Amino acid sequence: MKSINDELPNLKRLVQMLAAQFGKDSEIVLHDLSREYEHTIVAIENNWITGRKVGDGGTNLGLEVLRNPPSAGGDLWNYYNRTPEGRVLRSSTLYFRDDQGKVIGSLCINTDITRMAELQKALQEFTLLPPSEEQEVEEIFTSRVEDLINYLLKQSEKKAGKNAAEMGKEDKIEALRFLDSKGFFLITGSGDEAHKFFGISKFTLYKYLGIIRGKSFNEISAETNENTRSGKGQQ
Repeated sequence: MKSINDELPNLKRLVQMLAAQFGKDSEIVLHDLSREYEHTIVAIENNWITGRKVGDGGTNLGLEVLRNPPSAGGDLWNYYNRTPEGRVLRSSTLYFRDDQGKVIGSLCINTDITRMAELQKALQEFTLLPPSEEQEVEEIFTSRVEDLINYLLKQSEKKAGKNAAEMGKEDKIEALRFLDSKGFFLITGSGDEAHKFFGISKFTLYKYLGIIRGKSFNEISAETNENTRSGKGQQ
């Protein structure tokens, strides 16, 4: 496969088939990850579950995959997360790669199992069986990229153990290292939000990113300019 767009008609049919097969409680989402991250969704069925639509963006997990691509076969099966409204989802994600092995898209299934989870809890209480220890993943479903930016910035404060206003140089570098590892700087305009959030200049931001990535200021600036021309990354 060279691009998601090349196979879009067939992939849309696949999305529709899966939605019909699994029913209204399963949201099926197709992402074209070659697009700006704010607008990666190219097909979606049963979107009442997360409230997203075609033209909206991906989640924090998708950003992290773009920043740290999984090895071949590194798809995600049966992980658990919640919507902002508290619905429990069982999710799986299949990544599409181009002929060179680069991740270019994903197909996600998010099944609302809230009612089943409540029934399971009731049965556990009745039978006194220990609760399931399935791992739950914190995944942010939103139609506004600003919400994703704010979530990741707040997570960087938790990682540092202090508010941005209280951070020294090393704290800020570690917070930015966390953001970089999560793919934060792949979001258009993220650089502006970061330097304002941490109270540093753009020059200082790029200097710190150079330290984190082991690159010179000029290399970071060149990457930034290239991302700006392509509509991605820091601006």
